[in-house]
Amino acid sequence: MKGFVSNRLHPLVTLILLLVSLLAAFCVAGFFISMLGNLFFGVGLQEIGNVTQHPTQHPQGWALSMLSQGVLLFVGFAGGALALVKFTGYRAADYFAPRRPVPGLWLLMAALLIIASLPLMTTLIAWNAQLHLPDALRGVEEWAREKEDQAQALTKALTDFNSPLRFWVGVLVIAVVPAISEELVFRGVVQRNLVQGFTSRHVGVWVAAFIFSAIHVQFFGFVPRFVLGLLLGYLYEWSGNILVPMAAHFTQNFTQLLLLYWQQRQWVSPELDPDANEAMPWPWVLSSLLVTAGLLYWLHEHLTDDTETGPTQLRTLGGKGVAASLPEAPLPPAAARTLGRDGVDVGRYRD
Repeated sequence: MKGFVSNRLHPLVTLILLLVSLLAAFCVAGFFISMLGNLFFGVGLQEIGNVTQHPTQHPQGWALSMLSQGVLLFVGFAGGALALVKFTGYRAADYFAPRRPVPGLWLLMAALLIIASLPLMTTLIAWNAQLHLPDALRGVEEWAREKEDQAQALTKALTDFNSPLRFWVGVLVIAVVPAISEELVFRGVVQRNLVQGFTSRHVGVWVAAFIFSAIHVQFFGFVPRFVLGLLLGYLYEWSGNILVPMAAHFTQNFTQLLLLYWQQRQWVSPELDPDANEAMPWPWVLSSLLVTAGLLYWLHEHLTDDTETGPTQLRTLGGKGVAASLPEAPLPPAAARTLGRDGVDVGRYRD
């Protein structure tokens, strides 16, 4: 199908178009939020912002806030990314998952990677939480901490799961929707175009991870989220299918929510507080490091099998510039080539 704009655009132009698409999608999301808020909760457009910023002060605050967040992420992020792909004439499956099908074992191992890395990540969380800026930037640090305290208070109100129904709504809005929406944007579009623009998978993955962490505007949680972005980025680059980082992203969010729910129900030890900024005991961290390294090695070996291709390593192309078949003698990784948006070989791909 021919798109509204050329699919031969420079990656930078594509990223600019992504911003335009996201802005338009956010406007559509805002319309739906105002319409649904008034329909289900009797809250007008001018009141929605106040209610969602202070959900504990309004009877319908929690429900409206969850609705707003879910619609904003799904329509704004996922809708924006999918609209961009549609405009350029691609099929979503070909753009986000040129390598299909995905073995279920890949999804399981990606989920296990995230679970295994949690104790190790606590060391980064603890270190980042205690980070201090130079004295010359003390005002910036105080502003950042104030904003994060406000965000933490809002998050605590939204994750007050006083019933199983609230928990499962939280799973949908905080685990499922972000895993789909954020991966479509940050890995599916941003990382893809950065890798093509820099002609280097590593530069593309690292820059995309930086943007992914920075967009959350949480300075004292930047490093662990950046590392998570790296894990998700390499899972996508290795696998060539967006479902793999989606499974890992969902596991990260769901595990945190599950631990929080269990703690609220007093079913687990207080030491397993997902909101804590303290590192776990070193035996747990060391074990986590070893298992995480082993899982990364396994995933790299299996996901980058030379008989398959990743999202930026397409070689034999169909009419729309997507992988239609594999060459009889695959090129070794060092000799892989990168392709333009229309499927034209544009140069050697730097590993």
